[in-house]
Amino acid sequence: MAPSNLDTAPSDPDMAAPTDDATARAQRLQAANINPRTGLATDYLNHFNEAIMLLEMIPDMPDCAEDFLDWQPLSYRDHFAASNFKARELAISAYEQSDGALRAEFDSITNTMTSILIAVGDAMRDSKQDVTRTTLAEQATGWVKPLLTLAGSIINGANDEADIDQIMNQQAP
Repeated sequence: MAPSNLDTAPSDPDMAAPTDDATARAQRLQAANINPRTGLATDYLNHFNEAIMLLEMIPDMPDCAEDFLDWQPLSYRDHFAASNFKARELAISAYEQSDGALRAEFDSITNTMTSILIAVGDAMRDSKQDVTRTTLAEQATGWVKPLLTLAGSIINGANDEADIDQIMNQQAP
């Protein structure tokens, strides 16, 4: 009679398989620039960095407001589905398999950034004055940048309470 799994020594290859699978997955995620602990990729934040960059240009080049107004919100899944990210399917899969509470916190922050950027875009469409658009751009940048930092810390697995409090208490530029 073959020994049961309870009687199997830890050096048995069958017992090592789950650890090997987890190790191989972690290595694939790491190689694809996806945090193996969180299952999230910082590449998604480039979507928001683009909007911030455009907003930061508006005070010096008011015509960039039109470029900002062309920015379209994308969910994490939509961003990777539309991207040229080499491991986009792995990024989507890892996101879907990530811890639900962590993903909810991350989504809440990215949804807040998206809401701010949409509201600022709507306000810019209503105002054609460069001074107003500049003020909106500067305010939005001050609101979104700390959230972007917070989202990055969640992706990188550093979401302890002290880090969050420090980021949220930063002064706007």
